[in-house]
Amino acid sequence: MVLAPGQDCQEKQAAARRAYEARRYAEAAEHFSVATRTCGPSAPLFLALGQAQLLAQNPADAVATLERIRTDDAEYVPSLKVKARALYLLHRDPEAEETLKRAAARAPRDAEIPYHLARIYYQQGRHTEAAETFRRAITLDPRAYRAWDNLGLASEALGNVAEAQQHYLKAIALVHKDYPRYDVVYANFADLMIKLGNYQRAFDLAVEAAERNPNEPRNLFLAGKALVQVGRSDLSVRWFEQAIALNADYPEPHYLLSQAYRKLGRLADAERTLKSFQAAAARAPKERR
Repeated sequence: MVLAPGQDCQEKQAAARRAYEARRYAEAAEHFSVATRTCGPSAPLFLALGQAQLLAQNPADAVATLERIRTDDAEYVPSLKVKARALYLLHRDPEAEETLKRAAARAPRDAEIPYHLARIYYQQGRHTEAAETFRRAITLDPRAYRAWDNLGLASEALGNVAEAQQHYLKAIALVHKDYPRYDVVYANFADLMIKLGNYQRAFDLAVEAAERNPNEPRNLFLAGKALVQVGRSDLSVRWFEQAIALNADYPEPHYLLSQAYRKLGRLADAERTLKSFQAAAARAPKERR
């Protein structure tokens, strides 16, 4: 079949969007890349491609793509926000921070900008600054559920556990119905519940996170970890095995699976999985989320 002029362009963009919505980000990036050639260069396509490349864990490609957007394009400020995240993943923190401050000068009412800046502060261990900056994002947009969620993390890091729980609950109230794909706050709250010894609540939260995003190994790991704590190592095995199947380089599920196997008398499996844990731990970089 010979496509009419413009039809191939539309089909490539539609395929890219379908892949993006399905969280198949590498596939989406491929389609958007083809679209930039088929449809011709444009700032909206460069922005979409850069976002897909970032989420496909190709931050260097994302930076190169986003730098093709001109300062007078409407997509310039959105591109700075995505570029800052890519620079951060490349461990170019000063550049990421400067990029976000440049975006803030252009769009001082944009709540996403202080949110992303606070994420950098949080990962750097600057928890007081992070909490203040997450609050600034919430002031700009009281429904900024990611900022509420991450304010919970910052409050937890500062030792304000009761405040952290309230912030997580606020985020959950915002996302429960309106953002059914947002899973992170459920996992963050589950992690806190494990630390506080409320293992059944932790399991319920982790299961909700896994239902929202079954492709995130941390969600499955936390469900298994909660089950171990209530003495159900037999049930935890499935959760740990699924987490490892999703990401064999994630060390923690290997370790707890090895312990679960040992409790169940599966000693050969325990030894094999312990070696897998040691190999994964040696490979694992410092996580930047």
